[in-house]
Amino acid sequence: MGQHWVNEEMTGCDLGDARLNQRLAVMLEALGDRPDKSLPTAFQDWANTKAAYRFFANENVSEDKILEGHFAASALRIQATDGPILILQDTTEFSFKRSSPEKIGFINESTGRKMKEGRHLKHTVCGLLMHASLAITTEGLPLGLTAAKFWTRNKFKGTEALKRKVNPTRVPIEQKESMRWLDNLQRSTELAGSPERCVHIGDRESDIFELFCLAQDLGTHFLIRSCVDRLAGEGDTTISQVMAKTQVSGTHDIHFRDKRGNQQEATLSVKYATMTVCPPIGKQKKYPKQKLGIIFAEEKNPPEGRSPIIWKLVTNLPVATHADAVQKLVWYSRRWNIETFFKTLKTGCRIEDIRLATADRLANCIALCCVVSWRISWLTILQRQSSTTSPAAVFTDIERTLLDRSMPSNRQGTRRDIAFYMTAVARLGGYLDRSSDPLPGTTVLWRGFIRLADLVAGFQAANPDASSTCG
Repeated sequence: MGQHWVNEEMTGCDLGDARLNQRLAVMLEALGDRPDKSLPTAFQDWANTKAAYRFFANENVSEDKILEGHFAASALRIQATDGPILILQDTTEFSFKRSSPEKIGFINESTGRKMKEGRHLKHTVCGLLMHASLAITTEGLPLGLTAAKFWTRNKFKGTEALKRKVNPTRVPIEQKESMRWLDNLQRSTELAGSPERCVHIGDRESDIFELFCLAQDLGTHFLIRSCVDRLAGEGDTTISQVMAKTQVSGTHDIHFRDKRGNQQEATLSVKYATMTVCPPIGKQKKYPKQKLGIIFAEEKNPPEGRSPIIWKLVTNLPVATHADAVQKLVWYSRRWNIETFFKTLKTGCRIEDIRLATADRLANCIALCCVVSWRISWLTILQRQSSTTSPAAVFTDIERTLLDRSMPSNRQGTRRDIAFYMTAVARLGGYLDRSSDPLPGTTVLWRGFIRLADLVAGFQAANPDASSTCG
């Protein structure tokens, strides 16, 4: 994919040492060319592999510093884009098998096989957690990460008993893992520079009253899926009771893929209302009531064997008409973009196969792979949406020449736009390019880019004087 995109993502990064900055750029380009390979395979020889290991272990290197340049590039892309910016938040887990798991940490407790005495064997799972914020346009084009946090959990014993003794809603948010949602919201809003344009989107885990208040204080917006039936009005009713009396405003059709990957369609009945929502009882002296928009969308006649789709959304954006409610449903449906980003990170970059020994080194490596994962996600959506982007902005001269030659003779008359070259890459990754096939996805594209990198290496080996000038 050329050196120029690496320079764009690294311009705002300063590790305090020019040699570290240069090494970071070299590593990013190598991982971009071979994202699914082991570190020795990606870096080609022992000298570069050893340098990479030393880089990840360097005390002056951290995941925040590695992503600093990418965050700056994301901010520039946001500023160059008009209209609302959807900032998707979500958490994912990376599990690892290690002989010394304590060097990394743990992510949860898993229930294993059933023992003779009837109880289940339990064991802790070694791994890392990552909470990320991904900025996208309302059409779904990924603009880049705006915040990321890595951590592990070390204690599980007694947590359930503790929850029975202490009401979690009375624990200050600063003492909870849930604080990550507020931290990312604040960091992303500051990075974007235009809080009024930002719409922070999260799943049911982000249904946190403190998040509602923080968004109000920062002058930004949120759109989250609710999991709590909160008190409403003067505290004498609840959200669900108010919505039960609200008339359906219309319907909305959505398209999605089921667990087997089959395309599905569902018709949702939509109702909406604006109401005053109260804070939790234990926090009513600390936080004010919030005037929020509530949207309920429910599938009335799901097919046999599938649970109905039910979305209960909460937002501080205006919801005055059925069109407003549908717009928010469409925006929330864009949340799959961050799931695709995580899938690319795990499957495409094969994070869980990395053999680094400690949590810090793994976090540094994952941070670097995040930039590669974003790049692949960006290219996937770009080839579906943009016909004006110059192929020279994505591919080098050599890459375009090789892709031209790879296409069959019956496609040689096709216009050489970005879609043509992205299809050529996808064909290298196994895309059949039949008229009935959907547009290429991330899987065939990352496979195609790996093959393209090998073709470029072979071409340059056979033609050492050939120019690799980027467009």
